[in-house]
Amino acid sequence: MKYNPLSKDIFNKNRKLFSQKIEKNSISIFNSNDVMPTNADGTMPFKQNSDLFWLTGIDQEESVFMMINNNSTIEELLFIKETNEHIAIWEGAKLSKEEAKNSSGIQKVYWIKELEKILKEKIADLDTIFLNKNIHARSSSEVQTRDDRFRDKIKVHFPNMEIKEIAPVMHELRFIKSNLEIELMQHACDITEKGLRRILPIIKPGIMEYEIEAELMHEFLLNRSSGFAYQPIIGSGSDSCVLHYIENNKMCLDGDILLMDFGAEYANYASDLTRTVPVNGVFSPRQKSVYNAVHRVMKQATNMLRPGTDHKKNATRSYKNNGGRIN
Repeated sequence: MKYNPLSKDIFNKNRKLFSQKIEKNSISIFNSNDVMPTNADGTMPFKQNSDLFWLTGIDQEESVFMMINNNSTIEELLFIKETNEHIAIWEGAKLSKEEAKNSSGIQKVYWIKELEKILKEKIADLDTIFLNKNIHARSSSEVQTRDDRFRDKIKVHFPNMEIKEIAPVMHELRFIKSNLEIELMQHACDITEKGLRRILPIIKPGIMEYEIEAELMHEFLLNRSSGFAYQPIIGSGSDSCVLHYIENNKMCLDGDILLMDFGAEYANYASDLTRTVPVNGVFSPRQKSVYNAVHRVMKQATNMLRPGTDHKKNATRSYKNNGGRIN
């Protein structure tokens, strides 16, 4: 990881919140994400499962977290990948048990090879298994996750156990950010701002979209970000109107507008910024008119953002009150 170590306090607090939401006599299980292959012996950069990270702070593959509510007490168990000399030389040493305890605050840490045995012991007297799953409304991946494969094994080995979804609980909890999380998100936003200020002076006719992307990546890495929080959009000309243009391979021409949608990630927390600028530094009358219209919408929407606001009801009411227009 490139980011500075985080305090275990944030994860201790998160697990306490989670423990107050789970049913008695149940076990909740979270798996890390896979290391995805490319070709030959290559792999993609590892990206941790957000729920597991939120609960543990463990940013390492082949990790599992369990929380057991056995009516009277809450038990926390963490399973991590055991390192060896070959792994240490090839990939770098993995977390020791003591390091995992210090970074997560979880006191019961085991090697992942012990998972099956301990799970059988712990699950015998419980009623319900809560398992994690990506149920995001726009998720369309056909690739099985470690959580998916783990669920298949549970169904085979414990066919009489009731399985429930833990994702709705995690959505509810993670929707509200703690002060510590807000600080991390603000730090990601600050890095993004540095990136924006780095590229604005170099935008001019003749620059390539990928040159702008490269300068952003440079600034992000300089500030201990792992890179873009999502695939960046650097779209000029007609591609500024393409919702998910990610080729970023054209020359920016005189008279074009340039839409940039990007954000830095820091410590697994994301930022998100969208800006549109004229490539030659001056909007045409039509470009200025459209820009100002969008800017007015943004300002009115921002004014609606306050505690207790139902954004859907207010947006509908505002639209109707203005005869289908937003002033």
